[in-house]
Amino acid sequence: MATQQTQTLGRFLVSPAVALLLLISIVPLLATIYFSFLNYNLLDAGTTSFAGFGNFTYFLTDPAFVRSLVNTLVIVGSVLLITTVLGTLVALLMDQAVVGLNFVRLLVISPFFVMPTVSALVWKNLLMHPVSGFFAWIATSLGLQPIDWFTDVPLLAIILIIAWQWLPFASLILLTALQSLDGEQLEAAEMDGAPAFSKFVYIVLPHLARPITVVILIETIFLLTVFAEIYVTTGGGERTNNLAFLIYSAALKQYDIGAASAGGLVAVILANVVAFFLVRLVGKNLDA
Repeated sequence: MATQQTQTLGRFLVSPAVALLLLISIVPLLATIYFSFLNYNLLDAGTTSFAGFGNFTYFLTDPAFVRSLVNTLVIVGSVLLITTVLGTLVALLMDQAVVGLNFVRLLVISPFFVMPTVSALVWKNLLMHPVSGFFAWIATSLGLQPIDWFTDVPLLAIILIIAWQWLPFASLILLTALQSLDGEQLEAAEMDGAPAFSKFVYIVLPHLARPITVVILIETIFLLTVFAEIYVTTGGGERTNNLAFLIYSAALKQYDIGAASAGGLVAVILANVVAFFLVRLVGKNLDA
């Protein structure tokens, strides 16, 4: 009886938080679903009509959708590859006993706490500017032609900016995993004369399989919605648009709320499909 009363009291105390969570998540979703079936443009807000699946058809058949989807996948895949590979190397370096290690760790982790808009501005104006940027100064000093990053290779520039932001996160997770590695295994391998590469492949890398999977899962969820870096640097365009920016363009540039709402639902479905497979992958690694 006492247990049942405790459970009832617990549910009563939690109910306001659950109600607030539903309010801020379910209501916007329902509004998005509602507008996705309407012909609703802010330039003619007084005239609306039922569109059925017309907005979805328009959004999915738009040539910009395919290009934006490809750009989204390229950004996600490239950033994951860079952050997992370099994150592993950085974690291995930070796991060594050196002087000033705490200060080095602080420097490595600090980019993760910089706002995306700020980091994009820093990279655009201080590092990648074709005339006064740091990279241009290095190229000029070596007698080379500076690269106009956001004209010649805009998608690569955005990938580098995002990877710089997420590298500290991957490094921190993998460093934590390395510090839980049983040192006796490494000592036994050293006593048997195993080279450093073999120790990494057969001992360290299998130990990092689970944290690497977790890093991939968390980063993917956030990388699917990258927006600020594109808005600040290139302002969109065929070569750098992703799904999030395409939806923004439909809503706030073309004022087509119906198409933007349909695009938002498509993006939500795609994100959930990706998350479903990644969660299953994480589950398999955790059960292994």
